[in-house]
Amino acid sequence: MTRLTPATAPPGTRVRAFGPSAPVGIVHLGIGAFHRAHQAVYTQEADPDGAWGICGVTQRSATVAGHLRPQDGLYTVLQRDADHTRADVVSQVHDVIDGSTETGRLTERLADPRVQVVTLTVTEKGYRPGGAVGRLIDGLQARRRADAGPVTVLSCDNLSGNGEVLSRLVLDHRDDDLAAWAATNVRFPSSMVDRIVPATTPADRDEVARRLGVDDAGLVVAEPFRQWVIEDRFAAARPAWEKAGAELVTDVAPYERRKLRVLNGTHSLLAYLGALAGYPTIAEAVADDSLAGAAWQLIEHDVAPTLAADGLDVTGYGRTVLERFANPALRHRTVQVAMDGTQKLGPRLLGTIRDARAVGHLPRAATLAVAAWMVYVERATTENDLPLDDPQADVLREAVGSSSDLVAALLSLEAVFGADLPEDREFRALLGDLVAQVRAGSIR
Repeated sequence: MTRLTPATAPPGTRVRAFGPSAPVGIVHLGIGAFHRAHQAVYTQEADPDGAWGICGVTQRSATVAGHLRPQDGLYTVLQRDADHTRADVVSQVHDVIDGSTETGRLTERLADPRVQVVTLTVTEKGYRPGGAVGRLIDGLQARRRADAGPVTVLSCDNLSGNGEVLSRLVLDHRDDDLAAWAATNVRFPSSMVDRIVPATTPADRDEVARRLGVDDAGLVVAEPFRQWVIEDRFAAARPAWEKAGAELVTDVAPYERRKLRVLNGTHSLLAYLGALAGYPTIAEAVADDSLAGAAWQLIEHDVAPTLAADGLDVTGYGRTVLERFANPALRHRTVQVAMDGTQKLGPRLLGTIRDARAVGHLPRAATLAVAAWMVYVERATTENDLPLDDPQADVLREAVGSSSDLVAALLSLEAVFGADLPEDREFRALLGDLVAQVRAGSIR
């Protein structure tokens, strides 16, 4: 079948320049499915004239570049809920760079004075020396030398205080010239992003081919719901994202905590328990009354009390989250959500546990989610019937294989659990009991 290109795109698709010479105002590090279904959509809706073209940068693989370059950056967002489906072609990506091989071209883009915003979705594991952060530092150093003007660096990853985290990584690089320049010319606002974007399947591609009459290698699938809360602190110009529904606020932190602990925390709980119970998707997992009950207990009894001082509606938000998870059209795979657990447990679940323990509460559902992760790791290691997709996979396998006490072995990973939780006797005892229940399949 004919591939999606400007020549074959549906009527009304905006046609514009694509490639190294195309005008770009935003460089995005980590042009995966989430960015294409979220920030790029907001930007297109806020930028009808195409003045804020995006240069998308791949991280570890050139796959997305191979998908989008032959299509001049065009791709489809297939939006689904239980009753409706729509397919929209997005044309906001004006260039694509393979970050693993085209580092010189990336540095040039970051030093271009026309670029005034850099955004990132590199996942939790991307916030470490080297990788995306190292490429960003190289680009900012080149920008300083070129006197290319101020720039805003906007993290869109699931990290508490993501702007502050990114700022520290950049400014602690021990380059005094860069730090002094950045103090005047760079801002690192925080943001909170939300949209469920499951992995694209061959059936999704077939549906778009039927609807549009073209083959789209860059297709992404998403739910109708979306949210973007942005700290209104910019060093230079930006797209009018608020025209597309983004919320510009003075403090993102309450929204971040609510999303991480309610949505992402229950997502992880359902992913681990669901995968262990044999449910392929989150929608099937939340359709199980016992798993849905555990998710609601996490929201109402564990998370909500820890967020009371933030002044946001937690339980109403939680009901909306569970309704979204139940959307059967998304087919968000449990094992996809289960990946990178060592990076996700802290912001999603352990913060809730620590806050609850500080006031003497023993959070049963949050601890159940940790127990489910432990049993998931054990089963992925010993039975090899579940994928263990984690940057610390080798460390986890060694820990599981070196001890007959699963709880002790995994709690000993200080990078995940710190020094405090392993010393909490009540928490440790409850965790042991819940691990035994999860192993026995008796959480009901």
